[in-house]
Amino acid sequence: MSDPTPITKCAPGPKKALERTLILLKPDCMERRLAGAVLDRFQKAGLHLVACKMLVLSPLLLRTHYAHLAKETFYINIENFMRSRPIIAAILEGGAAIEHVRTLLGATDPAIAETGTIRSDWGTDKMRNLCHASDSPQNAEAEIRRFFKPEEIF
Repeated sequence: MSDPTPITKCAPGPKKALERTLILLKPDCMERRLAGAVLDRFQKAGLHLVACKMLVLSPLLLRTHYAHLAKETFYINIENFMRSRPIIAAILEGGAAIEHVRTLLGATDPAIAETGTIRSDWGTDKMRNLCHASDSPQNAEAEIRRFFKPEEIF
């Protein structure tokens, strides 16, 4: 099922600023035992793992994290899915890490994700797409604070 030539690098260019970004390895990633393979892709692409932990997400944490969706009728489906088993929260660091992670993941919908991306290779639908990833420096900072204490980051 995995493409033998996964996307591992972003387009070459000038040296990009060092950033940190949050990723959540969702319940589908955990259930399918893909956490190691997903983290391996990020590390082989030059990103450094600076924090990592497994946790069960509380309803309060999920409502905070998905505040922009909490009033939607489908929100309960997101909460039920995200609470269906423990997840892994991790912080990755590297040059333009936010953009790099999102490129490696591919589009939210695996059906339209570029071939060789993590979601194209292993995702099944828009919710079961293996990972959440920060989408901006501001959100990365807020999400990292939401999931990690400063002393948990190395």
